[in-house]
Amino acid sequence: MQVSSTARRIAIGALVVVTAALGLAVLDRPQPASAHGSLTDPPSRNYGCWDRWGSDFQNPNMVNVDPMCAQAWQANPNTMWNWNGLYREGVAGNHQAAVPDGQLCSGGRTQNGFYASLDTVGPWVAATKPNKFTLTLTDQAQHGADYLLIYITKQGFDPATQPLTWNSLELIQRTARYAPAPMYQAQVDAGTRTGRHVVYTIWQASHLDQSYYLCSDVIFTGQGGSTGSPTPSASASKSPSASPSPSRSTSASPSRSTSPSPSRSASQAPGGCSASYAKSSEWAGGFGANVTVTAGSAGISQWTVRMTFANGQTVTSFWNATLTTSGSTVTAVNASYNGRLNAGQSTSFGFNGTWNGTNNAPTLTCTAQ
Repeated sequence: MQVSSTARRIAIGALVVVTAALGLAVLDRPQPASAHGSLTDPPSRNYGCWDRWGSDFQNPNMVNVDPMCAQAWQANPNTMWNWNGLYREGVAGNHQAAVPDGQLCSGGRTQNGFYASLDTVGPWVAATKPNKFTLTLTDQAQHGADYLLIYITKQGFDPATQPLTWNSLELIQRTARYAPAPMYQAQVDAGTRTGRHVVYTIWQASHLDQSYYLCSDVIFTGQGGSTGSPTPSASASKSPSASPSPSRSTSASPSRSTSPSPSRSASQAPGGCSASYAKSSEWAGGFGANVTVTAGSAGISQWTVRMTFANGQTVTSFWNATLTTSGSTVTAVNASYNGRLNAGQSTSFGFNGTWNGTNNAPTLTCTAQ
């Protein structure tokens, strides 16, 4: 059922907008709705802005360090608070007819232009990826998927200066059906692409004729990766805990999705690496988190991150690294495709977990060779 933008504003809380250095000040911070989902790796534009700025959304420096998110927050903060609701209904698979050129990232200005700022052309913050990577879609409501259509812009197209069109995209993959689960993954091969691109994903949900249109900005390194399990066609990642997780979770009906916690960073030695932690979602008894690993002043060939939790958190599933647990310490070692980083280059891994009591960020240490 289509939910009006007015109803969404009521559902996610009242916003009071006043003039500030950014042109925006929100006096009461709402929580994003937990009814739907989005791409979380590589992050969609709406999820990425919320993930980076949800806990610091009144920072006037956003306009300098993240100008594309700044214009989106200024145009309509609810675009990010409601990062998981960018869909339209009744398309019947005719996506190109429903979504005009130049409006692909907003789903054809769906819901009265609620997400129009996502079509703005410019240097959106981009995730660095090897050319073979795992795409992760978080489905908080566990709608299932009839399929994912995964497109990537053609080499030579510059999304920082050109509006996104259907002709600028190449269909890379159509997956098979996914059973309802908190997360769906596909292994994607970007071929020989290098530099800045947009990964454009259409998620056709199974519970209704409901289509999600998701733009993710990436920078391809030109290096290969590993296309191990899960397979691209149908694999849905599930938590090994008693019940599956929402947005990386344990509950079929997540009660809430919170903003990421402030990042905690490990110390960085020259030529070594640093690691920063950000909680991507949280609900009763479960949470999801991402850790970004950044090479120091020299390139590295492999990295290890140790996370020490103080409140009994446990890891239930993970991706883009190998994780082992010893007591309260979780050790993450790079995958075969994301260990080699140039100086200053970053990669990331993520995991789902459980918590009880206080879900504080862990203490991190990062070592590299």
